[in-house]
Amino acid sequence: MIKRRSLLGYFSIGWLASCFPVVLAACSPTPSKSDPATANNQTGTTDVKGTAKPTADGFTPIGSVADLDKAGYLQTTTVAVARDPANPQQLLAVNPKCTHQGCDVKWVAGGKKYVCPCHDSDFAADGKVLKGPATTALATYPAKIVGTQVLVKI
Repeated sequence: MIKRRSLLGYFSIGWLASCFPVVLAACSPTPSKSDPATANNQTGTTDVKGTAKPTADGFTPIGSVADLDKAGYLQTTTVAVARDPANPQQLLAVNPKCTHQGCDVKWVAGGKKYVCPCHDSDFAADGKVLKGPATTALATYPAKIVGTQVLVKI
C-alpha cells in the first residue's frame, strides 16, 4: 500500500518532469515560427532563399527599395538591410544572427539599431555591439541599390 507521503512525492516528481520540456523550449535561442509578426510579414522579413539568383558580380536581390522604405528594413534568413542613419543614401547589410546565441535580431527604426529578443543585446546599424551580452559584432556585407532592387553580396 502506498503511503500518502510517497504518493505526494510521486506527484511532485511527475509534475517537475512534465515542466522540463517547457523549460527547454523557453531557453531555446530560436524564436517561435508561430510568431504572428513574422508570419504575416509585417516586420519586413522575407525569405527569398532559392528564388533570387546572384548577378554576375555576386550581388543577390533581396527586395525592392519600396519595401525597404515601407518597412524600414529588409531581412531574410541570411541578411538584414537598413539605411545608414548617418547617410540615408547608403545601405548597411549585416548577418541577422546574434553573435551571442544565434537568435534573429530585429531592426528597431526608432532606436536605429538591431535588438536581440532573446537576451537584449543591441547592435548598431553597422553591426557593432552597443550592449551585451554579445561581445562580437554582426558580420557585414556590401549592399547597393540598382534600379528598384536592393542587392547584397553575401
